[in-house]
Amino acid sequence: TTHWRCHQYFLQQAEKDDIKMAAMLITTCRRTSCLANRIINASVSRVVAPPSLLISDLLLRGRCLSTTNTRDDDDVKQQPIKNSSVPTTSQYLGTISELSKARLSALVVSTTSFGYLAAAPVPINYTTLACASIGTALCSSSASTLNQIFEYERDSKMKRTSKRPLVTQDVVGLKGAAVLATSTGVSGGSILYFGTDHITAALGVGNIALYAGMYTFLKPRSEWNTWVGAVVGAVPPVMGYTAATNGQGFFDLEAALIGSTLLLWQFPHFFALAWMHRVDYARGGFEMVSTNDINGHRTAALIKNYTYYLSTLPFVSTFAGITSSMFAIEGLLLNGYAIYVAKNFERERSNGNARKVFLTSLWYLPCWMMLFLLHSKKWREGVDEENNENNNLRELELVYFLKKKAADIRLKGKELCIHEIFIFDDSKSNKKIANDDESGPAKKCPVVIGKVTAKEAAKLTQNNKVEAVQSQR
Repeated sequence: TTHWRCHQYFLQQAEKDDIKMAAMLITTCRRTSCLANRIINASVSRVVAPPSLLISDLLLRGRCLSTTNTRDDDDVKQQPIKNSSVPTTSQYLGTISELSKARLSALVVSTTSFGYLAAAPVPINYTTLACASIGTALCSSSASTLNQIFEYERDSKMKRTSKRPLVTQDVVGLKGAAVLATSTGVSGGSILYFGTDHITAALGVGNIALYAGMYTFLKPRSEWNTWVGAVVGAVPPVMGYTAATNGQGFFDLEAALIGSTLLLWQFPHFFALAWMHRVDYARGGFEMVSTNDINGHRTAALIKNYTYYLSTLPFVSTFAGITSSMFAIEGLLLNGYAIYVAKNFERERSNGNARKVFLTSLWYLPCWMMLFLLHSKKWREGVDEENNENNNLRELELVYFLKKKAADIRLKGKELCIHEIFIFDDSKSNKKIANDDESGPAKKCPVVIGKVTAKEAAKLTQNNKVEAVQSQR
């Protein structure tokens, strides 16, 4: 019935000499079935005014192979109908944004900036920070554009990607996208090389090759593409860290920790996304865990396991001396909820629960990054020294402001801490703690973890007892 109505409407538009609408109808029906092809071919043959010109124009605009071709549409590569109007500036900018995957690039830039700040350089080199952020964004744009160039045929088969610029080609074609990918890749690599250091530049250019090369190659061939893609996402924060340390911090524990966090975070994030779109990925011919996992057991197990792995990193950071013990304690709340939604998905593998895992991962990452900076020991160093160096306050204005704000937040947290209020209910002692350095022996909160700190606490307790006895005498 639908095909017959389309056929009747086609005749009406053709008689009105509305070539554009008729061309759209013939293309739409050809994408549906061979039966529609026969109906449309019969319709074209009965058009009265003027038949030869109308049929040739329809065949050209509708990209029809021939009026006698009755093969299934899956065997024929359909070409999109290009918009004959001249694209506007806003359309060009929108197309560039879509080809560059602007939201993904914004996330990449945020993790790069986080890696730079995690190194806590004093003073901050704003030129280096800007070059690291802009260069990373351009490299991300190049990799995303190349990926869409290689996958535009598969994208046309998927609902969520069927309107991408290279599928419709309303504004730019493959050649224009290739120019964009080349220009952003070359400019991004150059900015990283001349504005930061050679290690950061090598990581940026290598990430383009890894994403547009191995990752894109593996997507229709192997499930391991997800693991390769996770490596790509773990590189940007390391780039920010190496840019802050002039390439000398590549093997630092902090760089390994933030890179590992981004690596592990991506698995629950992407496995949940792939489960929600598993039918679409199968339609596009991509090899994902979700497309080969009928009942969802493997997907649920992977989400749960990688969430557990991710929850151990705050403890690793604390025991390695990178952050204070409060990062591990607050991480229990953060990771506890992530584990909760992961287990819910394991119990009921629905799209709703998968969406909860995905949405949790979206706010989890910025929360983790803020808590890391708040409790980073590098962000506790040099605050007093910066106070005394009045001559350098203008240079250190931003970093001093951020560190001071972090110190104020930690102090406010101590005032609200249950451990501080109920275990050490001594207002004079609390005032002393507020004035002392957090690394000093008078520290009561945060709760310390480790044998060395436990021995220090025991020694401090013994000294306090001796002082109390002497004061009584």
